[in-house]
Amino acid sequence: MPKLRQGSYFPGFLEPRRTSEKALVVVIQEAWVGGVSTRRVDELVQAMELSGISKSTVSKLCVRHGSRTDGDPWLTIDERVGEFLNRQLTGDWPYLWLDATYLKVRQGGRIVSVAAIIAVAVNTDGRREIIGLGTGPSEAETFWTEFLRGLKARGLSGVKLVTSDAHTGLKAAIARVFEATWQRCRVHWIRNALAHVPRGQHTVVAAAIRQAFSQPDREQAGATWRHVADQVRARAQSSRRSWTRASTTSWPTWPSPRSTARSCIQRTRSSA
Repeated sequence: MPKLRQGSYFPGFLEPRRTSEKALVVVIQEAWVGGVSTRRVDELVQAMELSGISKSTVSKLCVRHGSRTDGDPWLTIDERVGEFLNRQLTGDWPYLWLDATYLKVRQGGRIVSVAAIIAVAVNTDGRREIIGLGTGPSEAETFWTEFLRGLKARGLSGVKLVTSDAHTGLKAAIARVFEATWQRCRVHWIRNALAHVPRGQHTVVAAAIRQAFSQPDREQAGATWRHVADQVRARAQSSRRSWTRASTTSWPTWPSPRSTARSCIQRTRSSA
């Protein structure tokens, strides 16, 4: 075999052993995100017939403090998440969903509850994507307004319909930032409606409510809606009044854009 006095035959555009190193980093980062302790990560690395890994190395790979130095072959979790959350949005996104939940986090040595919010949108091609995530002390109007303005600054445009729960601060922020129709999330509303129904009837009533949303037009949906309310009126006097009020916000855009919905479902299934 011919040999070179200097250099090698290894192609310059390839990096030796970089693929395996990156794969190991991904495994360590996923274990860290899943809540695996650094000791268990060390055991995992040793099970892969390696010498092990220290706690400081795990921290460096997952949450590096300070600026990233030149020549690093990978990004930390914070850097990868930052790139995802700050990416530019192109094109029109006519349909936007907003939701929030509360999580327990450690701040200053104390366990506190924070609001974690998420924004999901569908573009004109019918593709659904997570376009924003954020955390804050509560779901106040100012927090939602800042979050939504951040989405617009990244390129979110063409929003025609925004779906969310009926949180007062969120509704006010949507009206302030977007010139779009607001629609109440049916999942949240069904949960609220079932609070007026005996627990033993939840399954039957929920199925009947879903029939109203599957009707081809507003008239048939309203008739189905009133029929369900009449069925439970005897046991829950407040249910019909609350359902009647909700009917004006649960489907203001009837009929729904079925072609876009089908395209969204097809794209989601194909990318799963």
